[in-house]
Amino acid sequence: MNERKKDHLEISINEDVNASYNYWDDIEFVHNALPEIDMGEVDTTWEEFGKKMAAPIIIAGMTGGFEAAKEVNEELAKIAEKFQIGMGVGSQRAALEDESSVESYSAINNYNIPLKIANIGAPQLLEWKDAVEKASKAIEMIKADVLAIHLNFLQEAIQVEGDRNAKGCLDKIQEVASSLSTPVIVKETGAGISKEVALRLCETDIAGIDVGGMSGTSFAAIEAYRAKKMGDSVQEELGYLFKDWGIPTPVSVMEVADVCHDAGMVVIATGGIRNGIDAAKAIAIGADAAGMASAFLEDGEKKMEVVLKALKTVMFLTGCKNLQELKEAEIWIS
Repeated sequence: MNERKKDHLEISINEDVNASYNYWDDIEFVHNALPEIDMGEVDTTWEEFGKKMAAPIIIAGMTGGFEAAKEVNEELAKIAEKFQIGMGVGSQRAALEDESSVESYSAINNYNIPLKIANIGAPQLLEWKDAVEKASKAIEMIKADVLAIHLNFLQEAIQVEGDRNAKGCLDKIQEVASSLSTPVIVKETGAGISKEVALRLCETDIAGIDVGGMSGTSFAAIEAYRAKKMGDSVQEELGYLFKDWGIPTPVSVMEVADVCHDAGMVVIATGGIRNGIDAAKAIAIGADAAGMASAFLEDGEKKMEVVLKALKTVMFLTGCKNLQELKEAEIWIS
């Protein structure tokens, strides 16, 4: 388990595992030459889940479960604390099955992060007889404000040792969401969520959806590299074949936004968001916040500063004083 987590992080840093095309490039803002606002008054504050963040940016769950992951999570936690934004951790399965891995996640408790998101996988919920208890432990481990249940069946299908049973997932999600006092969101991990799936999820007690669409890191590609390392040429070829499988993130956001908002649910856009302009695009087409992950693995503090300044600059150049006005900003889609 720990070796697999280590592989995921190293491959994402060292190999080209991004989707072949980033669909955020198909969206542009209409420039407002007369914005008639003072940039100093632009307010990026985001309030959700009873928490107040300086901006609608979340450091998306990335890693955990091995020694080096502790250092990564601590560095990301420092950024989240400094800029007062939300942060998630990677799948906590490793720590729930081996207590020696707990510290690689719980290390973030030493930082003042306004919104912390715990993370467990839907495939594991099907395996665990004590799923609600495990979910509670994941929340307590990082003193989380929200629990994310991730859907990663594309990755599982390619992974040599993947869990390929998806029967009963919706019922398990409802079981966990209805049993916890902590809000639960459901997130995809790179293949997106359709309107039809969002409608089914809206019938449960979850509080939001992170679309996790196709445009950024491809876990099918990551698992292809792992399969090669393990000598499984069939799964390797399958991974490359499915590298670009999924719903593009902007399409997924537009598919689910109205459905979720009508149900009083939060929409988070993760997948291919590289900077503050992409984050602003996500909000303009219906998301409430944007998640970014691998962008902060190197020189993360400076990159976050640029992200937040870029978001604010977009709002200034489109005449938007707050996030609600950004949701109404004029865009064009090529």
